Amino acid sequence: MHVCQAGAYNADVPKKEYGQRCPVAKTLELVGDRWTLLLVRDLLGGARRFQDLQTGLPGLAPNILSDRLKLMDEHGLVTRRFYSDHPPRAEYELTAKGQELGVVIGALAAWGSRHAYTRSKLVDADSGQEVRLGYFRADTGERVSGRSVRLGPRSPGRRRRRA
Repeated sequence: MHVCQAGAYNADVPKKEYGQRCPVAKTLELVGDRWTLLLVRDLLGGARRFQDLQTGLPGLAPNILSDRLKLMDEHGLVTRRFYSDHPPRAEYELTAKGQELGVVIGALAAWGSRHAYTRSKLVDADSGQEVRLGYFRADTGERVSGRSVRLGPRSPGRRRRRA
C-alpha cells in the first residue's frame, strides 16, 4: 500500500516535522513520540488518573508522562478533569478524536502478535475468537484488498480540519 509522497508544506505542525505531504507522516508528528500510543492504548479502557497511567507504564518518567499528556490535550486527543484542587490531581480520558486511534492500536496489535510478540493475538472480547483487520469501501461496505488501497484526493466540500 503506497500512501505517502515527499514534498514541502507550510501547515502549522508540532515541533517534530517530517516535511512530507502525507497523512502517515502528519499523524506521526502528533502521536509518534515514544509512549504516546501506549498511553492511547491504556486510555482506550476509559478515564485514568495520572498515577495509574504512570504505574501501568514502568520506565515512563513523570515529567515525560506530563509532557505527553499535555501534548495530547493540546491536539484534542484527551481531556483532563481535576478531581482534587489541593494538591492538583487530574484524570485523563480520550476524546472522540483520540478514540479513533483505537483502530491504529488494533492494527499495531494485530501486526505485533504475528511478528513481534507472538504470545498473544487480537480477539473478540465476547467470543474469544481471533479477529482480522481489513479495508472496506465507505460507500458500499464492500471489502477491498490492501494492495488496491492508495491515498486519493478528498472530494470538494469534504475537507477536514487539520489537527
